[in-house]
Amino acid sequence: MNQYFADLHIHIGRTKYGRAVKITGAKTLTFSNIIAHARDEKGLNMIGIIDCHSPEVIIEMEELMNEGELIQLVEGGLSYGGLTIIPGSELEIYDENCHGPIHVLCFLPTIEALKVFSNWLSGHLKNIHLSSQRIYVSGKELQQKVKELQGLFIPAHVFTPFKSLYGKGVRSSLQEVFIPEWIDGIELGLSSDTYMADGIAELHSYPFLSNSDAHSLGKIAREYQIIEMVEPTFNEFGKALRNEDGRGIVANYGLDPLLGKYHQTVCEKCLHPFLPEVEGVCENCGHSKYVKGVAERIAELSVENGHKPKRPPYIHQIPLEFIPGLGPKIREKLLNHFGTEMAILHEVSFEHLKEVVPEKMAQMIVLARTGKLSLSAGGGGKYGKISMRD
Repeated sequence: MNQYFADLHIHIGRTKYGRAVKITGAKTLTFSNIIAHARDEKGLNMIGIIDCHSPEVIIEMEELMNEGELIQLVEGGLSYGGLTIIPGSELEIYDENCHGPIHVLCFLPTIEALKVFSNWLSGHLKNIHLSSQRIYVSGKELQQKVKELQGLFIPAHVFTPFKSLYGKGVRSSLQEVFIPEWIDGIELGLSSDTYMADGIAELHSYPFLSNSDAHSLGKIAREYQIIEMVEPTFNEFGKALRNEDGRGIVANYGLDPLLGKYHQTVCEKCLHPFLPEVEGVCENCGHSKYVKGVAERIAELSVENGHKPKRPPYIHQIPLEFIPGLGPKIREKLLNHFGTEMAILHEVSFEHLKEVVPEKMAQMIVLARTGKLSLSAGGGGKYGKISMRD
């Protein structure tokens, strides 16, 4: 059994021909740029690209296959010189059972299955070229189609206040919208971690995923996991989600929830911390509307003193891009010396780091590996802040 670094939620900003896919994604986020950056700079072994249903993206994938750059794996997934790509699609559900829109990730094993899925989607949404489009079928119908194609179905960033399962999508249970047995995992998203999410009893049977939801090349591997498998393929990934035959997720890595953009409840207008049930209006500006934080929403759904399953550790790690003072020049210097971000965050010693960067910066990187930096909470769409501990 081997261990692999995996980030399974990466967006495509543009096709190689310039067509927009994820409107809010960077123009440099093309399929080819993503796979090269994820392998050569980030040091990942497996990635999920969740806008592969877009027709021009499929064309680019087929061109790379014809050139021999991309190879269809027998056990599912695509190989790019040692990096495995799991193709997928992020979609928005808002059927009659939903109380708000819900985003989900649908992964397919082969490019043939992806093309069938894309063709089916084109009859159920308004723009097949774009990411995160609302699909005009029920959540259960979408689940059924994914399962027909031997795919994997995972609700995305399930606690964020907008467009998520528990944000506003359901009152109290995923069974309001989905067939529980057809859910393969739960993506936690920013502002939460394993220890918070396990307060919700109905999630105890699902594996938790920590993915970046990257909208730029730099954000790839902001969150990721280590998965233990025989090899990085679609079928092995499915077995890992089911904890079959020794496969499984062995560690989740992500930002401390305090750094997430929606961790605490804040005033909608000025983003000042807000306790609506106590204060009534914002003490800073007097505004009465607020954005409910992930921590508060999870607390509403959690059962006190309930049994919690044994989980892999969730390690609060801060990626290089978030470390104060570590700009592009220092990052490039580190990569030139040590190869990839995964190597810098997991392997390079403090002694070797301080040979390349100032000692204080080397110390920051070591502390970032385990989240041992001072933090202030984020909320309302604004990230928390990082500083050195005294």
